[in-house]
Amino acid sequence: MFVIGLSTRLFKPLALWLAFPLAFSLAPPLALPLRIALFLLCFAPIATYASQLSFDKTVTPDDIQFKYRWLDSEGMEQTIAFSLPNSALKVAPTTQANYKPEIAQRYVTVSLLKEAKKVDPREAVVSVTHENDAVNIKVKSTKPNKADQILFQLKDVQRTAYSDYLDKHYYTRFTTLFNQQAVKPDHLRYVAQTFESLRPISEAFYDKIGRIENNRAYLQLLLSWVQSIPYDTLEDRVASNGSGFAPPLGLLMQNRGDCDSKAVLTGALVRAFLPSTNIIMVFLPHHALLGVAINATSEDEKLDVEGKTYVLFDPTGPALIPFGDISEDTKRYISTGRYQVEHID
Repeated sequence: MFVIGLSTRLFKPLALWLAFPLAFSLAPPLALPLRIALFLLCFAPIATYASQLSFDKTVTPDDIQFKYRWLDSEGMEQTIAFSLPNSALKVAPTTQANYKPEIAQRYVTVSLLKEAKKVDPREAVVSVTHENDAVNIKVKSTKPNKADQILFQLKDVQRTAYSDYLDKHYYTRFTTLFNQQAVKPDHLRYVAQTFESLRPISEAFYDKIGRIENNRAYLQLLLSWVQSIPYDTLEDRVASNGSGFAPPLGLLMQNRGDCDSKAVLTGALVRAFLPSTNIIMVFLPHHALLGVAINATSEDEKLDVEGKTYVLFDPTGPALIPFGDISEDTKRYISTGRYQVEHID
């Protein structure tokens, strides 16, 4: 008794090839077109999809232990196990708070009212109100230039308070491709604050490839693992208010994440493995991927940014897209300039 192991890439061509006798048995008007179609399909590119076979998480008084089994792009079963100290959960939030403009305004208003109380009522009268979902500041004074001076100070307090609110909740300002002023989770900050605590994961993958100095082997194995983690859809980075984003440690704990979440986790793990290599996050309107400045091959999908060449790769899944390749939709966005780049420090 013996078993023949077949890569998932072979299943479809084999099935089509076995279907040829059926095509020949059909009446002549139907047989020829069907035979031609089957022949062409045998050589068409076939997408393979990520499959997480098992996920196990054990929380102890000292650490959290993770174990995974999954199929890589060749249909081979892979396993990885690692543990993270409980202290790792304290380096950054494990959940991303939703951005709510009304709460942000309330935070800013409280700061402004505190500052307004410091103004001598004999010099000026200050009014802080909400109008049309915005904070409105009015200052009246009988003294020349006094109103403008106080208003300038209060506007500065307003800007500082808003920045402080965003910082406390791991948000940052950004401008979309359509010149919208928006707010999104601070992806780069999550990478910077978590990559050291995620080093045990990086080490586990380095051990898995035999600790050989082969960046591609590491990145390909890491990529198939992240792609196999169950996927949550990112509907709209602006409209979602960050509600779908899972920080790296939160993604690991819940074993689920959207494209932004997976890109941030992968970016942190690549930074842990390659501490001095240039890495970028590439944002499309509804998608995110990564680029790393390592030696490229002629087959790699690449992006030139500020004089450096980055090999592109997409950790999202569920499609098992190899390192150095991207989907056709992503290629179209990039070829038409519909993308934004952020550099991972």
